[in-house]
Amino acid sequence: KKEWLKSPSFRAEYEWLKPEFALALIKARTRAGMTQADVARKMRTTQSVVARIESGSNPPNLKTLERYASAVGRRIEVKLVAA
Repeated sequence: KKEWLKSPSFRAEYEWLKPEFALALIKARTRAGMTQADVARKMRTTQSVVARIESGSNPPNLKTLERYASAVGRRIEVKLVAA
């Protein structure tokens, strides 16, 4: 990730997608009828960690994202599509 972020075009796309990423997480949580504290309990972490994950300011690694998804009753799906 650090190497990719050195590319101006990658960094621009990465920054552009942050709000969308954060919104997707919050939507999944609210659809599950859960608070950040509920998700934190299921993830065995704190509410502040969940808040940071949802903020989009520092997107989580895949393992953490999988734990979040499981906590809200979802699964992760990664797709690579042709440009």
